[in-house]
Amino acid sequence: MSVSVEAMSTDPRGKQAVGEGGGVSGASAEDVLRPHAEEAFAAELAALAGQDDRPRPARWKMSPWAVATYLLGGTLPDGTVITPKYVGPRRIVEVAVSTLATDRALLLLGVPGTAKTWVSEHLAAAVSGDSTLLVQGTAGTPEEAIRYGWNYAQLLANGPSRAALVPSPVMRAMAEGMTARVEELTRIPADVQDSLITILSEKTLPIPELGAEVQAVRGFNLIATANDRDRGVNDLSSALRRRFNTVVLPLPESVDAEVDIVSRRVDQLGRSLDLPAVPDGVDEIRRVVTVFRELRDGITSDGRTKLKSPSGTLSTAEAISVVTNGLALAAHFGDGILRAGDVAAGILGAVVRDPAADRVVWQEYLEAVVRERDGWTDFYRACREVGA
Repeated sequence: MSVSVEAMSTDPRGKQAVGEGGGVSGASAEDVLRPHAEEAFAAELAALAGQDDRPRPARWKMSPWAVATYLLGGTLPDGTVITPKYVGPRRIVEVAVSTLATDRALLLLGVPGTAKTWVSEHLAAAVSGDSTLLVQGTAGTPEEAIRYGWNYAQLLANGPSRAALVPSPVMRAMAEGMTARVEELTRIPADVQDSLITILSEKTLPIPELGAEVQAVRGFNLIATANDRDRGVNDLSSALRRRFNTVVLPLPESVDAEVDIVSRRVDQLGRSLDLPAVPDGVDEIRRVVTVFRELRDGITSDGRTKLKSPSGTLSTAEAISVVTNGLALAAHFGDGILRAGDVAAGILGAVVRDPAADRVVWQEYLEAVVRERDGWTDFYRACREVGA
């Protein structure tokens, strides 16, 4: 017996925010601190779908070509500009999108800060028009988060029934032919991870309590993200890994590429947070990116000086955070221009995670590299000041 999700209990919140007292707020996308991708870029998605005359897989909102264009950016025939959501090799995006058009699930793998979650969200938004069918992986994620749970009041009153069943985001995606997302898959306990094996191989989710099952309809697929840098990682079993096509998202290949990524994302965040525009910030962004890349790579950009690397990842995402915080300082407590003093504290916090070991690494870098670099005197003084 097959079970329809429409007949089950569902999350009453839908895509709205829960307000005080458990009520539902009707906040518009403009009022939400971080709108979902399909809301923030609704105009671009609509423009792409409207001009997309290429073949579309079942239940996709647009063709694979249009999905790739949405992520990578471009200009449509009518002049509509699609902003890049991901700056990186085009082939990586093409492989990820084409995977979703098959019966293979997609695993986005990479070190922290390589935009795995960002890419996952935008892929789901472009393919299904909904990026919210999400399971957040943690060490405490239960099997019910991937399979299904129960409304215990109804379960105790009436026993197992369709009305008492609470579908997971994955179950809903299977029944509706949509894209589900599992974030930080390797943080989920191994036995819970393996509950995906039947879903991905047989495209069915058994419900033994009801003697029923949910079968995936055409259009269903799953995107998972994972990294192997953080502590507490649970390796994927070989059986589960075989069910995924793995795409590795690399760190930005050049300083210019990383500066571009940071600049674009900081601009988006600044507008969403109503931060006043700060002119001429690209020089400080380039310095932040240069510091992170050199310490991350263990060598200066000119290749002349080897460096010790700190314990942190110093990812692009952390660079975005440092610059965004610097913009807030410059706008609210400075003269409106992003300066070295606005980013120095953020850099110190990102680099020095282990107070004992990392502080030595940072001090050596300041004295051996920053102090001797032309045009970096103000940055050297600001960093010495906050680290005193």
